[in-house]
Amino acid sequence: MTGDEATRTDPTDLLALDAQLSDDERATRDRVRALVDAHVRPHVARWFADAVFPRELVPVLGEAGLLGMHLEGYGCAGRSAVEYGLAMAEVEAADSGIRTFVSVQGSLAMSAIAKHGSEEQKQHWLPRMATGEAIGCFALTEPTAGSDPAGMRTRAVRDGDTWVIDGAKRWIGLASVADVAVVWAKVTEDDAGDGRERVRGFLVPTSTPGFRATPIEPKLSLRASVQCDVALDGVRVPADAILPHNPGLRGPFACLDEARYGIAWGAAGAARDCLEVALAYAQQREQFGRPLAAFQLTQAKLVEMALEVSRAQLLALHLGRLKDAGRLEPHQVSAGKLSNVRAALDVARTARTILGGNGVTLEHSPMRHAANLESVRTYEGTDEVHTLVLGRHLTGHAAFR
Repeated sequence: MTGDEATRTDPTDLLALDAQLSDDERATRDRVRALVDAHVRPHVARWFADAVFPRELVPVLGEAGLLGMHLEGYGCAGRSAVEYGLAMAEVEAADSGIRTFVSVQGSLAMSAIAKHGSEEQKQHWLPRMATGEAIGCFALTEPTAGSDPAGMRTRAVRDGDTWVIDGAKRWIGLASVADVAVVWAKVTEDDAGDGRERVRGFLVPTSTPGFRATPIEPKLSLRASVQCDVALDGVRVPADAILPHNPGLRGPFACLDEARYGIAWGAAGAARDCLEVALAYAQQREQFGRPLAAFQLTQAKLVEMALEVSRAQLLALHLGRLKDAGRLEPHQVSAGKLSNVRAALDVARTARTILGGNGVTLEHSPMRHAANLESVRTYEGTDEVHTLVLGRHLTGHAAFR
């Protein structure tokens, strides 16, 4: 498809970005879009209204190769960063909560095992997680340590051939439905072996005595997903439950960057969906004898939304090309997450105004997207944290403390 053809068939593609994709990339996008249209869009408003996480969707996503999509081997699809990003944009165009599941499973839990686990751990967990047979969660955030993971209080103490973990986690996606939790805990100085205290990751089957996950309810956002409080009360795991590689906060941060990369794409997808919904509504809704789309103020809103969507898509695609080339830096991921989520929220809110009173119902997606994006704005680093990351990059001064 040429750029002119793309523009004619999709007026929201202002910059003919479709022409910048390879045939394989377009095929991946179209395949995931078809899956979402068939299995997610018809049901997602009801899932959101009833606060239901659709467990039946998990094997569908696994069979489509979306779980751990960017990972190599162990039954994972091994697709490019751009293909993974395009897939996340399509999933989040339907709902942020469903993309959150894919992200927690693949970019957090599976990435932690793939990046930092032993060969035995990878062989045991990754193939089953890739199909959706096993679900994972990533237990880092705590009630008193959200934006400051170095302040975590969860501890792991070596006791003979076992580790004993005590502590609490909060806002842990999938914890109540997960089979395994990647739990991050501080290891005491003696157990670190070199007189230092550091953060280590542990693979904890959620059936382990002392592990308790309680869904956080009621929520006004991500209602088609599940987030939990987790209590760890004398949780005892074998010595080989520890993730052996990359000790310290570099471990979870490397996984968070994978998730943040997907968020930059996902937010662009949510924004695109809001624009498309608002444009279609404005074309068919008549007031004062003509469509809303014929009014100057409505056109101004649509143009501003289209520009924001185009900028978000360009940024996401640029980050994807950098990632595929092995040149993506953490501060660039922060720029993508901060900018695209902020833009998506603006687009969602503006789209709702075009829908008028009808926009507050679940018949239309923008207000649901806006509610979900408030969570996306907060998790994997708040606006403030990513602003400070970029400030440190610009000035050389860390202003976190």
